[in-house]
Amino acid sequence: PQDENYAWQDHGPVVESEPDAVDFNAIDPNVAIDTSGYPWLVWGSYWSGIKMRRLDAATGLFSGDDERIYSLAERSGVTAVEAPFIIRHEGFFYLFVSFDICCRGVDSTYKIMVGRATDITGPYVDYAGVSMAQGGGTLVLASYGRIRGPGHNAVLSSNNRHYLVHHFYDAATAGR
Repeated sequence: PQDENYAWQDHGPVVESEPDAVDFNAIDPNVAIDTSGYPWLVWGSYWSGIKMRRLDAATGLFSGDDERIYSLAERSGVTAVEAPFIIRHEGFFYLFVSFDICCRGVDSTYKIMVGRATDITGPYVDYAGVSMAQGGGTLVLASYGRIRGPGHNAVLSSNNRHYLVHHFYDAATAGR
């Protein structure tokens, strides 16, 4: 911002969702980088699950080189999957999502699930080999003790260490 040539320009939304116009809910976006350095936007919750599309690195908008919307995770009969976050580690991409219900204080049932893939576009599979697009997911963290509804995570990587960052409700403080 201190550079005299600095300027921000609004190019409009990258992705939007309206009921009956698209089958996905465009919330909880996260940008991930593939092995070739291309950026991808992963987003979604409820409606039809987690989606992904390649971005144009110069504009930050969707790329014209790959116009496909990839479906990465969904749950048949249960729409409660949201908050995608992708990291690359030791040759795999890991897709973290939150299952179940957030934002109900001590009654929240949120939990963090993960799957991995060799390609950023999937398929992401859990420990048992079940595709996350078919409802799979390996449990990372769920409620325990005074911790209720942990979820909507990110992974912070620094100096070869990885930190799981997430929110939760504290049952010992009435759900704060």
